[in-house]
Amino acid sequence: MRSFFYTIKTPILHTRHAGLLVREAKRFQSEITLTKGDQSVNAKGILAVIGLGVREGDLIKLTIEGPDEAVAEPQLRNYLWAHF
Repeated sequence: MRSFFYTIKTPILHTRHAGLLVREAKRFQSEITLTKGDQSVNAKGILAVIGLGVREGDLIKLTIEGPDEAVAEPQLRNYLWAHF
């Protein structure tokens, strides 16, 4: 299992941003969990990600567990850095 924290830098994680994150997460076989505060959701579910209500300045945690976690973790980290 691998995990990392990231502070959101975009003004708001709206539907478009959530869709991009979900699409990126779906590229991997591993289970990917997005956590904000005490709420955790499946990062591959658009409604779950939107429902988390992530805003600019929020600290999130991504947890990756599965067969391709070693590849998924740095790619998701770089993806967040480039887009959020």
